[in-house]
Amino acid sequence: MAWARLRSPEDRGSAAAAASSASTASRGAPVSAESSKPALDLSDVDHRVGLPVGGGQLRDPCGPSDIRRWVMAMDYPNPLHWDEEFAREAGFGGIVAPQSIAVALDYGHGAAPACVGHIPGSHLIFGGEEWWFYGCPVRPGDQLFQERRFHDYKVTETRFAGPTMFSRGDTVHTNQDGVLVARERSTAIRYLYEEARRRGMYENRLGETRRWTAGELTEIEKLRRAWLESGRAGVSPRFEEVRVGDLLPRRVIGPHSIASFTTEYRAFLFNIWGTFQWVAPPGVDDPWVDQDPGWGEDFRFDEEDARIDPRKRDGLYVGPSRGHIDAERASEVGMARAYGYGATMGAWCTDYLAYWAGNDGMVRHSKADFRGPAFEGDATYFDAEVVDKTAESQWGVPLVQVRLRLTDQDGGVLVSCTAEVELPF
Repeated sequence: MAWARLRSPEDRGSAAAAASSASTASRGAPVSAESSKPALDLSDVDHRVGLPVGGGQLRDPCGPSDIRRWVMAMDYPNPLHWDEEFAREAGFGGIVAPQSIAVALDYGHGAAPACVGHIPGSHLIFGGEEWWFYGCPVRPGDQLFQERRFHDYKVTETRFAGPTMFSRGDTVHTNQDGVLVARERSTAIRYLYEEARRRGMYENRLGETRRWTAGELTEIEKLRRAWLESGRAGVSPRFEEVRVGDLLPRRVIGPHSIASFTTEYRAFLFNIWGTFQWVAPPGVDDPWVDQDPGWGEDFRFDEEDARIDPRKRDGLYVGPSRGHIDAERASEVGMARAYGYGATMGAWCTDYLAYWAGNDGMVRHSKADFRGPAFEGDATYFDAEVVDKTAESQWGVPLVQVRLRLTDQDGGVLVSCTAEVELPF
């Protein structure tokens, strides 16, 4: 099915009709009385496509400890982002945030504009991110503001959950001076959690949580340590010295655990009690700010009682993220056991590429497709290769194109990413 996109309010009827005719799974109640075939109810989705949407806005500027907490959670050792003395000596005047910080300073870690409309009995996993970076660094004291738009969607049949919606949303990140920092296009995967649980794809495939031997853990730590030390000096590869076919240093993160998943979640600032307020774009009658997306009973926030009880707005206790650290809850939404965050995998990709690019380079564009989550007990390996070079790009700077894959210890692909990285001559 083609992506259903509305370019203007006048296009709404024709695009909705096209979406309906292209997929019989696009309409109807979650389960029809006349048929056992499940279907997504998209009656609250079609009329929102192409329109600006609201969401959460962080109240406070980014602080130095917000940056440090983020890179610590991402296992990202670049001293520019946490070591004040190093950053000053390197000519940066003090610590700067990594490029990946934009997702940490956004409500809903980038998924919000792709999760629009009430779909009864649904759940969501992150499906991918595309980023464009414009060279404006984020420093302590800066505050990012977001403009969001629900871009489009398509519905397709998947082995995981039957009728599944892949929806895309756009976010524009600017700072307090109105300077463009980054643009993001996120992909959300929305599905009927009861159908995913019934099919049990991961339950049947994963088996027992991986148990690592002492020798295997030693090898993981050696590889991890080598990567941690590989870019500490911040020396950028020179464009003319890089060759197509060059391999980037291999990286590993893991084994993943409840502790590591919790550490990652706690680095997203919107999860802290009272850190954000709801905002709406002007001139939109129904801007989808804080409505119910249709989560199951055990995965909803209690906004009213959260005024008294902080756990009612903390996604690890209540809300859609609780399956990430609770195997029983993960099974309820078809994920079999505790699993990692799509937004974290996207940040890993950006950080990995930026570390290689060094102090004089940067990631200009990346497109990451998430193929599967990082499960508890697994390890994630990074392998990347330079596949192209452009001396004169549309950005006005020399770029190298890098193809990056994240895989688990068995070679299963978690992320497929292509990126354009600026390097100095």
